[in-house]
Parts: sequence; structure tokens; C-alpha cells
Amino acid sequence: MAIVNEWCEVTSVGDLLVRGAQLYPERFAVIFPESRFTYTQLLEGALQTARGLLALGIRRGDNVGLMSGNCHEFIVGFFATALIGCIAVPLNARHKAIELAYIIGNARLTAVLTTAQPDEYVNFTALFAQALPTLADAVDPTHLVLPEAPDLRCAVLLCGNDRPGFVGFEQFQASAQDVDVSEVHHLRRCVQVRDVAVTVYTSGTTAHPKGCMLTHEALTRGAVERARTRFRNSDHDVIWGGGPLFHIGSLAPFIGSIGAGATYLTDIYFEPARALQLMMREGVTTIWPWFPAVVQALLNDPSFDPQRLQTLRTIILITPPSLVERVQTLFPAAEVLQACGMTETSGIFALSSPQDSLQQRRTSHGRPAPGVEIRLVDPHTGHEVEPGQTGEILVRGYCVMSGYYRDPEKTAQALDEQGWLHTGDLYRQDEWGGLVFNGRFKDMLKVGGENVAAFEVEAFLCSHPAVKLAEVVGRPDPRLDEVPVAFVELQPASTATEQDLIAFCKGRIANYKVPREIYFVQPGAWPMSATKVNKNVLRQRVRDAEEERSRASLEAKITS
Repeated sequence: MAIVNEWCEVTSVGDLLVRGAQLYPERFAVIFPESRFTYTQLLEGALQTARGLLALGIRRGDNVGLMSGNCHEFIVGFFATALIGCIAVPLNARHKAIELAYIIGNARLTAVLTTAQPDEYVNFTALFAQALPTLADAVDPTHLVLPEAPDLRCAVLLCGNDRPGFVGFEQFQASAQDVDVSEVHHLRRCVQVRDVAVTVYTSGTTAHPKGCMLTHEALTRGAVERARTRFRNSDHDVIWGGGPLFHIGSLAPFIGSIGAGATYLTDIYFEPARALQLMMREGVTTIWPWFPAVVQALLNDPSFDPQRLQTLRTIILITPPSLVERVQTLFPAAEVLQACGMTETSGIFALSSPQDSLQQRRTSHGRPAPGVEIRLVDPHTGHEVEPGQTGEILVRGYCVMSGYYRDPEKTAQALDEQGWLHTGDLYRQDEWGGLVFNGRFKDMLKVGGENVAAFEVEAFLCSHPAVKLAEVVGRPDPRLDEVPVAFVELQPASTATEQDLIAFCKGRIANYKVPREIYFVQPGAWPMSATKVNKNVLRQRVRDAEEERSRASLEAKITS
């Protein structure tokens, strides 16, 4: 049934913050455990950062990388790029030097914004120095000339000074004075909602991550509409998001919060007791714990007390039925919603409706969001499947990416001529029309909400001189949904161990991509399907090994 009394308002990312500062100048836009910033303060910081970028020669349409934890600097850097019509490229703070170097080059970054603080949990400047070996020797940090990153003009510290190759915060602030703020506002008014606002890199079925280009409309329309209508609980909502802002699963709710004039609660890292204390102190009304690992950590923390969260009215998550039921029981006055989304759809493309029963919310991830179309098709034939049957979900609408940056081949594979995004995810619709996830058609793992391409991990393992062949599959995990497990054939006469190969991965690829186990396969012993290794057989071997371990553990307990 169509809703006739709602309409959408589409604006640019930069205008959202300007509007917020006009309507709610003294309201806190974002609160961290030890600091808080009003809408006016965020806008002033973003304008100052935008002026600094212009002073360094960054221009409309340039790609600007952002790498830090959730902090004030990340937020003002993000809005600064939007204000002057640049494209923000959030960089995963868990990336290692190899991954970072690839994205800097592939995204053709003209500038990177990062932080340098003594108490940072990641030394970002050291990481950039590893990814860009000639950065530390740069003669003039304001005009970089790096053979490994020919497009990069500057690397800027939004806090901190005196790091080789970087424009320090004080110098950056001083240079901003050479640019009038009216120039920033002129560029802001030139931004079109169809312009690309952000390029978010996500793992694909190739060895390297792909950059999803998301327009201002894709990024703001659904997120703001949901925050202003679907999730709205009061004239001033307080929204908690514990995930990193470089991830679309947290960036989209944050943008929605700003568009709704709400207050967003977050932290530079997730620690359950610390997060709960922040929610209780600030009177949270909406939370986005998203995945089982986060939900369970909050509920199982000794400081958790639902009586101290009486203001909570909306909970958005993606969890198994039993956990949905547990959360709803703990918070009977709150609406518990499930949703499904991906980077290529700017986050959510389907979610629970207000009329859904608890049973429907337990077992499905909702229906398509307003303005979004879906189809379920046989991934081999392209024909729509029968009701109740499983098929690849296709998505079309304003939220769908414009394509993969500098990858027309992959773009053509993902987006057809009618504008349908072929997601590679398998769903079925239940008797109520709700979408039920049934796995991935593409060879992809989902580790704690992060996409991990099996081929990416395989390619890295094969760079070890002892490895002849590697195949990676997912192993079910109660906390992270699944984790990578590798099957490896060694080179003749090699004596590399499981510990050797895991140690080779640690510190060089993101921790969530590191295989948790390695099974060795003898030459000629691979299970084959035509000309390819049959990964279904490998997955069954993992399940068999898990069952054997469980049985042995049970027998040991009985014996003892």
C-alpha cells in the first residue's frame, strides 16, 4: 500500500550540515565520551578544513582520502570534502600498508587527511610511511612528488605536527587563512545531487577491493528520510552507532542523524562498558548495534542494565531469531527492526515495517525501502524465481551506486542496462513478503560485517614462496558470523607450517582477513568440479572438522 502523505527531500551532504547549523546551532551534533560538538562547531571546523584544502590546491572533483578512527577530525574532514565538491574516500583503519598503497593509487587520491596523536590505537602516519616509501623524504609536503603515488599532492594532519612528509595541523590552519570562506560556499552551491559524494572501497571477487561510487542523493536520501520519519522518536533524537565511520553501515546512520537534526553518539573504538555508559548518560533513543558480535558484547557486559536505558525506542540490527527475541524481551517498549544492505546500495535497501509482528522481525530482514525495487532471479538464467524460492537479489533505485571507480568491466558485470544491481546475494521471500538471506552466490565471506573476498586472501597466501595453491572458505563463527579458513598446497620440499603462514598474514593484511586455520592438501588430492576446486567439498570438510572437535571435547568432559 502506497504512503501518500510522505515525500522526500534530497540535498547534498554539505548542505545537510549547513541546514543543521541554521536550525539547531547550539544543539550537539556529535558526542564522544570525553568531548562534544555543536552543529555550529562542526560547520566551522568543516569550513576551516575546506579552506585549507583549497589553499593546498585541491579542487572540485578531486578524490580525498580520510583515515582515522571515529573522531571530530574525521567528521570535519568528511564534510569539508563535500562542501567543496570533492569526493571523500574513507580508508579502512584496519588496512595494512599493502592494501592502503593499492587504494591510494587506484583511487588517484590527490590528498589524504589523517591524524597524529600520542594515544592513537593505530599509528596512521607510520602506516602511510610504509605504504608510500618516499613520503618521509619529501622536500615540500605541500607539493608532493611521489613515484609510487603520482596523483597525490599532499598528506595533511588534522591534528598533530612534525611528521616527515605531512603538512602539520598548524601549517594547514595557517594556510586556510588565505582562502575566503565565500569561495567554499560558492563551490557548495555548485554541487549537484547526482555528483559522486563518496567512494567506499569494498572487497570484491577480485584480488583487490573495488571503489563503490555513491552520489549525494544515494548517500543522503534514504538515510535522512528514515531518520526523520521511520526511526524518529522525538523532536530531538539521540542516536548511538558503535561502528567505524569509514564503513557504510555506520556512515549512513550518521548522515541520517545529521539530516534529522539529531545527536550522534560514538567513540574512537568500541568497548561495551564504555558504550553503555555513554548511552545511559546521554539518554539514547535509537541504537545501531548491527551485528551479533556487538549486540552480544553489550548484553553480556556486567554493566548492562535495561532499566537505565528507558529512553531507548528503536533498535536496528541484523541478527539470528533468538537474539532478536532476547533484545525485544529486554526492551518491550522499543521497536526492534531488522534490515539488509550493502555498500553498493549506500547501506539499507530493505527493512522491517511498523506493522511487522515479532515473528516477522525474527525471521526476515524486512521489505524493500520506499523508492527501491527488488527482483529475485535464477543467477544462471536471469529468470525470476517462483514465490518462496531462493534467487539472487537484484536491486534498483536511487540508492544504487553509480559504478566501480575505474573498473568498467566490473561495473558492467554488476549493473545491467536496466539499472539493476546484481548483488550476488541469495534471498527468498517468505509468506509475508519479507526477505530472508540464504547465502552468497559470489565467493565472498562476511566477517563481522566486513566483506572479505576469498580470492584476495588466496592471492596473498600465494605470494608466500612456500605456497603453490590456496583456496579460502568461510567457517561459521558465533561471534563474527564466519571467519576465513584456508586450504593450502605447498611447493615441493617446503616445510612451512600453519603457524608460519598465519604469521606471514598477520600485520600485512587486515586482521579480519587472516585465516583462522590452515588445512594442508597433498598434490592431486584437491576435490575438483570440472576444472575448478569444489569449494562445497572444502566447506564440508571444515564442518566435519568442527563436529569432530565438538565430539572430542564432549567425550573429554564425560571422561573427566
